[in-house]
Amino acid sequence: MDTPLTVPDLADATELSCDVLVVGGGTAGTMAALTAAERGANVILLEKAHVRHSGALAMGMDGVNNAVVPGRAEPDDYVAEITRANDGLVDQSTVRQTATRGFGMVQRLESYGVKFEKDEHGEYAVRQVHRSGSYVLPMPEGKDVKKVLYRQLRRREMRERIRIENRVMPVRVLTHPDDGRAIGAAGFNTRTGEFVVVRAGAVILATGPCGRLGLPASGYLYGTYENPTNAGDGYAMAYHAGAALTGIECFQINPLIKDYNGPACAYVANPFGGYQVNRHGERFVESDYWSGQMMAEFAAELASDRAPVYLKLSHLPEETIGAVESILHTTERPTRGTFHENRGHDYRTHDIEMHISEIGLCGGHSASGVRVDAHARTTVPRLYAAGDLASVPHNYMIGAFVFGDLAGEDASRYTAYEGELDPEQLAAAHELVYRPLRHPEGPPQPQVEYKLRRFVNDYVAPPKTGAKLSLAVEAFTRMSGEIAGMGARTAHELMRCAEVSFIRDCAEMAARASLARTESRWGLYHERLDHPERDDTGWLHHLDLRKSPSGAMEFTARPVEPYLVPVPEFAPPGGPERHLGEVELVPVATAGPRDAAPAARPLTDTDPHSPVPAEAPAVASPHPRLLRLLSLVEDSPDLDALGPYLDDDDPAVRAAAVTALGETAPAGTGPVLAARLRDASPVVRAAASAALRELVEVLPAVPELGDGLRAALAVPDAAVRSAALDVLRALRLGDAALYAGALADATVEVRVQAVRALVSVDAVAELAVAADDPAREVRVAVARGLAAVRNPAPGPLGPLLDDPDPLVRGAALAALAGTGCPPAYAVRAEAALGDPAWQVRSGAATALRGTPADLAVPALAKALADPNADVRKAAVLSLLVHRDDPTARTALAGAGDDPDADVRAYAARAAR
Repeated sequence: MDTPLTVPDLADATELSCDVLVVGGGTAGTMAALTAAERGANVILLEKAHVRHSGALAMGMDGVNNAVVPGRAEPDDYVAEITRANDGLVDQSTVRQTATRGFGMVQRLESYGVKFEKDEHGEYAVRQVHRSGSYVLPMPEGKDVKKVLYRQLRRREMRERIRIENRVMPVRVLTHPDDGRAIGAAGFNTRTGEFVVVRAGAVILATGPCGRLGLPASGYLYGTYENPTNAGDGYAMAYHAGAALTGIECFQINPLIKDYNGPACAYVANPFGGYQVNRHGERFVESDYWSGQMMAEFAAELASDRAPVYLKLSHLPEETIGAVESILHTTERPTRGTFHENRGHDYRTHDIEMHISEIGLCGGHSASGVRVDAHARTTVPRLYAAGDLASVPHNYMIGAFVFGDLAGEDASRYTAYEGELDPEQLAAAHELVYRPLRHPEGPPQPQVEYKLRRFVNDYVAPPKTGAKLSLAVEAFTRMSGEIAGMGARTAHELMRCAEVSFIRDCAEMAARASLARTESRWGLYHERLDHPERDDTGWLHHLDLRKSPSGAMEFTARPVEPYLVPVPEFAPPGGPERHLGEVELVPVATAGPRDAAPAARPLTDTDPHSPVPAEAPAVASPHPRLLRLLSLVEDSPDLDALGPYLDDDDPAVRAAAVTALGETAPAGTGPVLAARLRDASPVVRAAASAALRELVEVLPAVPELGDGLRAALAVPDAAVRSAALDVLRALRLGDAALYAGALADATVEVRVQAVRALVSVDAVAELAVAADDPAREVRVAVARGLAAVRNPAPGPLGPLLDDPDPLVRGAALAALAGTGCPPAYAVRAEAALGDPAWQVRSGAATALRGTPADLAVPALAKALADPNADVRKAAVLSLLVHRDDPTARTALAGAGDDPDADVRAYAARAAR
């Protein structure tokens, strides 16, 4: 059994130095290290596993998806295709680098020993998969790519320049405290647990995508479509270093084999004649394979009665199937043949059932990554990103090599940093790594990670809604504390715990970014049910995310740069960046009694959207004045005794004093509470609002209180204005003119309170003006209010009876019952019983309650056959009013057999 680790002293850290630090030994990282070394830089390559077997290439590669081979494809055509595939949101200068440099990279790899398929004439055998252009270049022996690259790293001239540190996992990029440039990284050895600090002239992040974001259908943490070691390390490190990330709302989702964590490999099968079909054998994919729209079509087919969906190969000749098997069962996933064999499936007789992968973040296969320019530079000086980590849409393997090369070339200009390292950054990284050792009995990483990624599936995976995404943010924020409490005993467990913190960061970024982009784009990748349309006018912008100085996630809408290659379907609007700040969460009500108001969330002085620190702060001791105040309350103090606390500099003390006033209510409380509605602290204002509403029945309606409440109507806090109107109405301290002025308030809830206040003074004319309010909630309140005034009349309800919103029409019809619903309106109510909206039909049945029986009962009797139980219930309740009519009694007797228990119960009252 492993001996439990102890937390090493920060002063005992192993310190290394280099010109260029490369983090990640996969596709992009290997190329970055080679290029930087070739240009004379001393390089350290950190890999948390072992470079020989690390990265997405470790299992091999069946082909290149985006080879722009001269004579077979043109760079400008490729740039245009990627622009279309990413719905116009592309920095074409970065995509063009892959387009123009990709073929040279193919030749460079070939010089290393990587084999690409060629025809009989020695030409590259490029195949067509996409609807336009031929970009797929098969790699018959792609399983050996990583072996070839590792061989290059171990060449003598490279060994002199490249120091490989396997089993070392960085957790934070170190930055200069003055100018913010990258100067190294801090991490630890995943076998020994020793703390490692690296100084560097430049840092290249090449850690791959965040493949461990969503939870696979199997529930197995590491059964992901992407390499499961890719836990979003670089995304989190770039974010905490201050770099901008972009497109994080654009997820990676792929077709895969059902019950097998491997791609269905349309890129391999389709050039051989395979294709996707539904259970009827019909081809259904209309969009191109580059795009998320294809995944949207795929998801729609899976959700239809035409499902399941298959990759069809059984129609192909034997030799073709044999060729496909030789690729799919060796290069892409060696276990794939065993999987099919164990199920008794053969491509010759069985088509391959397909499904949809879990979500992930990936620049190379969608668009979500660290923002980079055409030289792989991030927005942090001397920090670079390459490969699937960098946001270069649909960059794939060749693009990863190209941007690794670009990063290595540019970073090689810098020499090792020799200054002081920021002790606070080192201490924070040290704490992030070793905190699980402080409580080894804490929840184990697999349990916490499963819960975290289950939330991702539940709330973040598309189709998305603002409500679910807001719940996700709350869950991920809450889980910061749980992650901080994870326990570990070994260095390997420390690695897994650190990975969970990275996954959590990526999950929150994905949820917040998805909330910020209020449109749908990229097909299934960002499908918002509450914003279903693409909005090029407002959202043909990159959505950049970064860490604000306060530690919160904030957003900027950045215009797309003018295209180098025109694409007629899109016209970037240009203009300045739009600073969006922190994203607002969508309020999500808690289910409860239908008539109950939702409970208010307590306000705090802190920003409600600020991230919770990874390590929960120690609980502060109570403020001494708070303790004295609490002791004072026991003696029912007067205003003079509470005065110093009400004027205290600390808002927590002032809020406690306001609460004490609410508990004790000494003489003069009302005006004092009204004054506190204008307090600078939202905590104090909330306490004052609650106390006033609580005490409204016992507060004297003195002029000073009215003056304070009127003054509060000018406070920017809408909750305060709402409370002030509520108390003014209840204490009869306002008039129609005052309340009518509040109908122009920007907040719906305040306007609703104004309507209630106008009803209290029977201001029918002013209420009628509010019938044109843009908010449905206000118009519904007006309809109900017009029925609640002392002398209700049907005339003012007329405009609301024609309202375009069915809820307003229903409320207006129901209000007619209180006006007596004269014959002319009864005719309208009877006609409304045929409205498509059940709410309108229910309101119409209620309206007929006030109509004479000879007009109402025949229509109500027919309404008892309505398919909606609430309409039938409304009809029964109205018939009860007319129960003296024989026809009404007969109808009610028949309703005793209604399938709805509520309807039956009300109908039975007719016999009483």
